[in-house]
Amino acid sequence: MKLFDYDDTDINSIYSYAKKLEGMTFHEVLGEYERSPIKSYEGKLYDAYANFENMVVREKTVEYGFGASLNDKAKGQLGNFIEKYYFGYDPNGNQEADFNKIGLELKQTPIDKTKKGEYRAGERLSITNISYNEPVEEDFYKSHVWEKIKCILLIHYLRDKSIERLDYVIKFVNLFSPPKDDLKIIIDDYNQINEKIKQGKAHELSEGDTMYLGACTKGATAKKSMRPQYYGDHTLAKKRNYCFKVSYMNYVLKNYILQNNVPCESIIKEDIKISFQEYVVSLINKHIGMTDKELCEMYDRPYNNNKAQWNDLAFRMLGIKGNHAAEFQKANIVVKTIRIEENGKNRENMSFAPFKFKELVQEEWEDSTVFNYFDLTQFLFVIFKRVDDVYVLKKAKLWHMPYYDLNEIVKSEWQNYKNIIKNGVVFEKVKNVNGELEVQNNLPGMKETEIIHIRPHAQKSAYKLNDGFIKGNIERDGDELPNGEWMTKQSFWLNKQYVLKQLK
Repeated sequence: MKLFDYDDTDINSIYSYAKKLEGMTFHEVLGEYERSPIKSYEGKLYDAYANFENMVVREKTVEYGFGASLNDKAKGQLGNFIEKYYFGYDPNGNQEADFNKIGLELKQTPIDKTKKGEYRAGERLSITNISYNEPVEEDFYKSHVWEKIKCILLIHYLRDKSIERLDYVIKFVNLFSPPKDDLKIIIDDYNQINEKIKQGKAHELSEGDTMYLGACTKGATAKKSMRPQYYGDHTLAKKRNYCFKVSYMNYVLKNYILQNNVPCESIIKEDIKISFQEYVVSLINKHIGMTDKELCEMYDRPYNNNKAQWNDLAFRMLGIKGNHAAEFQKANIVVKTIRIEENGKNRENMSFAPFKFKELVQEEWEDSTVFNYFDLTQFLFVIFKRVDDVYVLKKAKLWHMPYYDLNEIVKSEWQNYKNIIKNGVVFEKVKNVNGELEVQNNLPGMKETEIIHIRPHAQKSAYKLNDGFIKGNIERDGDELPNGEWMTKQSFWLNKQYVLKQLK
């Protein structure tokens, strides 16, 4: 292979040269570099190892089972590897596109392989930093974001935590520009992020605020990542980057890169002048006042009063068959129907996927499943209220958990559960009114929390305690605690009283 054999003024030349990376490992790229008499695109000579310490780590830091890198400085550092050792230029670190003569940006990002052998996006794609030193750019097409995303040379490499990073294989190389339908939503996201910044609320930014384009943290837990804002009273805020959210990157991988025709639908059937969020809500709200019976008749659906009925009606009003709409997958939106009784109370708490006790106690808050779920997810609440023997559609609302609720209240409640599980759940065996033995524990119930609680997420109760007590099907319904005892699988739930408050 002849390194640097491309024309940096010709996008086709760059792309053809880049495609040769497919199937190569980073070690093989370095080997080609070491054998090459030319060490840069301009022909400058320098040592392959000399500048490793200046390379930027863009991939999330993870621990690996074994393997050593080229030297201590190089350990895990892939961030600017391709730019430096394959394209032969020093990463510019500024707001211009990497190939600035033609406006082409180079981005590399990991993909993971699931147990089923399917590929998924490994993480969000960082685009450019959000500046707290100057006013925001109002015109999207004059922004650094547009400069960075209008044309991307997108390189996907396969991440395998069992091997050293330089042995990762580069799987896909493509030219990518956000499609027209996506771009409209990206612009809406850009404006929404900037509006919060202009209000002096950069400290309240969250990826869940938006659809495809997010505002992700940089050094989220480090004090040195805090910066005074340009606007408002200059409250300290975490450094953030504009990014493509991981849900959007996963959609890009599966539908634009792999092109494996994953069944997917689009909600947008026409050109629209309002934001996507407003459009989605309007699809539901034009049915306000109709009963569930009338909606079933309108959409030719049997009226059977099972739990799936109201979800199905919500999807039919949206013109889709489930949570697989293209925009919902890309934006990580989840549809939830809520039924309110005549007394003004909602019927049920809202459940989420079960967790593993031993995994929970190893998590830190900002890397936790709970934090990431509520930080990154928007909910479309479709609300029905009971009137006599039917439920009447009241409204739809897009909702994302408020910053304070998540980062103060939920964090505290989550930490309390983690501490109890880590230190050892206390069990007490008591007889119920029927004389049957029940097991109680000291985990806080719904009445003892404000926003979240945990409760069983299994067909039946199951216990295996250190005193020899065994009850139920441990393998099917139980989960092991850190101290070796087993109890019924649990999941986090949103308190129904809290959900009701969010609907007002």
